[in-house]
Amino acid sequence: MRLIRLEPQPSRVAEDVRAALAALGRGDEFAGGVALAGARPLPGRPPVEAVVVLPKLVLVVIGVDLPDPAIRLEAPLTGQWKADGWPLVADGTTVNPATEALALAEAVTERLRPDVPEHLPIATVIAVGPFVEEIEQPPADLAGHVRVLFPTQNNLLAAIASLTPAPWPCSPAQAHALIGMLAPDAHLTGDLLAAEGFTATEESATVKLPPVKPRPRRHRPATPVTVPPIVPPAEMTMPVPRISAAAPALAAPVPASTSIPWRPVTAIAVVFVLIVAVVVLSVGGGDDESVSAPPTTTAATPVPQAVAGVQFTKRASGSERTCAARAYGDLQAQLQVTGCAGMERGSFEATVDGRPVAVSVAVLTFASDEQATAFKQLADTPGSGGISDLATETHQWPREPDVDGAAYQSAISGAAVRLVLAAHLDGPSAPDDPTLLRAAGAALGVRIS
Repeated sequence: MRLIRLEPQPSRVAEDVRAALAALGRGDEFAGGVALAGARPLPGRPPVEAVVVLPKLVLVVIGVDLPDPAIRLEAPLTGQWKADGWPLVADGTTVNPATEALALAEAVTERLRPDVPEHLPIATVIAVGPFVEEIEQPPADLAGHVRVLFPTQNNLLAAIASLTPAPWPCSPAQAHALIGMLAPDAHLTGDLLAAEGFTATEESATVKLPPVKPRPRRHRPATPVTVPPIVPPAEMTMPVPRISAAAPALAAPVPASTSIPWRPVTAIAVVFVLIVAVVVLSVGGGDDESVSAPPTTTAATPVPQAVAGVQFTKRASGSERTCAARAYGDLQAQLQVTGCAGMERGSFEATVDGRPVAVSVAVLTFASDEQATAFKQLADTPGSGGISDLATETHQWPREPDVDGAAYQSAISGAAVRLVLAAHLDGPSAPDDPTLLRAAGAALGVRIS
């Protein structure tokens, strides 16, 4: 995303808005598009924090300054706002700090609609600050086109993913006309706009569909399936040799002239060995780290966490020092060469638009930012493989998700890359499903541990 600064900041939170937009970087790796910070769509009215022209969406960002930081903000579009349980009040009868901002957003939307390509939706982001850790919006509000958030890179990405995009991007010419109306002095070439995700024709856009990619089963190697991660084969074979070594002592005291045949004695010894092996396994298994892994992947009372209006309930989580064994396809081949510094995986269940969704999150940390960037570029390539889901490996799902058509999102922060897949639990999935895109986008900010 290319950031163009126009007029001075109209609010204190505008600085955070510009920092979040700048963090997205150039090009269409994250979201693409052009952000016009301090644009003035309405002559004679104050500028807005930003008008963000994305390939498939237009965002109107308007700031609302809160009196103090907050841990939890209840922010209905109509009705009383509460910060940490305390009502936010102002002079007069206004009980909602965003009332004026929403009115301004509606006026800006009406002004932009004739100049925005007909197939492109216009949405609103109410950016609040100075800081809010968690924001709650009613489900009815989240079904619309307005999001309330504290502006960070991940929160913006989650909001963009949760809003229904256009079926295809607008062209460089359409983007140039809209941006030229808002910022006449911004000279953007067709090549620059193409690099930001604006495509020349509708047909070429329907093939690319960034950053969503399908997840075909044919890339999954057979090896990880034949070696279950929780109970390796070695755990079943190690205790038996220790016990079977004493088996000859059972037959040694028997005289050669005894009437007891050799075969029955051997059978009795084998049965005894098996019984002792079962006892040893049941007693000693609790002290083995590899066998005690399941408690880290299942919680007796998992605490849901809300991100961008989506509630996530953890099904499984865990960390490893190596990554290649849990990858498949081209990603596995690259990890076998470069390695990684560590990996966290988490599986979550969410309910979005009344449907259960399985969300798989993997965070891979590399030795350098360059390695992380190269890995993310490969991961974003359709058909390049992926990271296996932890809950699927440990059989934590009540029913198998439809991963063939899972929606995909990714993000990078320094040397850490986060990959997210979201699939329906109650039916077929599609990579451009708005419900799955919303869940995957919100999961970019979910905590694994």
